[in-house]
Parts: sequence; structure tokens; C-alpha cells
Amino acid sequence: MSDPIRHRAAVLGRPVEHSLSPVIHMAGYRAIGLDDWCYTRIDCGADDVRRIVSDAPAEFAGFSVTMPGKFAALDVAREVTPRAAAIGSANTLVRIAGGWRADNTDCEGVSAALGDLGVRNPAAGERAVLVGAGGTARPALWALGQSGYRAVTVINRSDRSAELAPLAETLGIELHWTVPDRDRVRAAVRDAAVVISTVPAAALDGIEGDLARVPVLDVIYDPWPTPLARAAAGNGVPVVGGDVMLAGQALSQFEQFTGEPAPRDAMRAALTDALRDRSSGS
Repeated sequence: MSDPIRHRAAVLGRPVEHSLSPVIHMAGYRAIGLDDWCYTRIDCGADDVRRIVSDAPAEFAGFSVTMPGKFAALDVAREVTPRAAAIGSANTLVRIAGGWRADNTDCEGVSAALGDLGVRNPAAGERAVLVGAGGTARPALWALGQSGYRAVTVINRSDRSAELAPLAETLGIELHWTVPDRDRVRAAVRDAAVVISTVPAAALDGIEGDLARVPVLDVIYDPWPTPLARAAAGNGVPVVGGDVMLAGQALSQFEQFTGEPAPRDAMRAALTDALRDRSSGS
């Protein structure tokens, strides 16, 4: 007879039915014998976050929060970690005495990808290229700053420097802005150590080969490979996908929810298997 469920966690989002977070977290529970833990999906719009979190039974230890609720997650928290406050959104809510603590572990996912690419701790003067200026760009910028990058060129169709400037200043990063014109992209990548793309594949149509001249992180993981990833492979440069980022952010959440070290190999392997099954249609 299995142990009764005493502890719960869940991912909040919309759409959420295809989230792989339960696969990752449940694999972690099984690997270290947390048989009384369960992780589920909860359909949740931004306006629902406060109600769902406030009404959560005591057995809920934490929530992973995906879009569109990452901004609302900050508002329901009693405590906010410095990085979540600086980034301006939260993907993690952890139960604490009297309420919830908001954190943003997406930046740890990006850091994990930078590590896999071998581009942490850049040499003096090396810059990064960040494609896009939306929600995912903010934790990416945080991870770059924590890794030691002091200059980042943002490629985006519109100048949103005012939105990212406070975070860049906090991190000690000098921001440069350019548009996705092929000549300007080539110039931006020429002295870069890494490219991080946070935009849909269609937004890069025609410039993939110009971007993929240095190691690449493409935050997309399904479908894979993306055109950018294929261009990187064709150019002979390392590339990692958003699966590395997804696993990296989940490992930190697991540890905050359970208080136990994350069984990293088991959790990553479960995600890899799930993505393989999804791509094969099984």
C-alpha cells in the first residue's frame, strides 16, 4: 500500500496541460524516496493566482509559476528574494510562516545552460548577445551579470532600453541596442562569447546563420532542433536548448519546496525521456 500524500506542489499557468514540470519533480520524489509527495498541474490565469495560492491547503509546500502568472506571483508574496525583486517577476512560491516567499529560479536555468556551453566567467572585454527584451530576457540578463558579463548587446525590433536599464544598472552591465538587421547582427556577434535567444523561432527568420557564430542558448525546447540550433550545428558551434534551462530552474524549486538536495541526474533524465517520447509521438 502506497504512503498517503502529505505534501503537494503544483505548476500554475495557462495553458498548462503540456507542462513537463510534473515529470521533472515527480522523478525527483521517486529518486530519493519522497513517496508522500505529489506534484500536479493547475490551470491558472493571472487573475486567479491570488485566490488559488491563498486558498491552498496546508499540504501545499510550493508552486511553480509559469505565464501568465509570473508578475502576479510577486504580489501575493509576503517575502520576495532580491533577485526576484530585481527581475520583476517570480516563477516560484514557497510556503513560509505566515505566507509565501517569491523567488525567480529561471536565472538558475540560464546559468546552467551557460555552464553547459562553457561560457561562464568570460574573459575581460567579452560581451554577450541577448535576442529579445521580453519576460525571459530579464532572468537571462541576471544570469549573464552573475556570470561576469559586463556588456550585453540586445537585439530587438524596438528599443526597450528603459525597461531593462534598472536591472542592467543593478548588475553593472552596459547595455547596447540594435535591430535584427543582418549586418548589425553580424557586427554584434563578432566579439561576443555567447548568444541567448529568448524569442520564437519565426522572429529569427533569415538571421539564424548570422547569430549562430558563437555558442548559442535557444530557450525553445519543443520542437527541437530549432532553425537556430540547426544553424549552430552547421557552423560547428555548441548549442543547448531550453530543456537545460527548464531542468535547471526546476532543480532549485525542488530543493526549496522539499528541503532536500535535488537528484539532478534523475530529474534531467526524466525530462530527456519525456521530450524524446513527445517528439516520437509515443
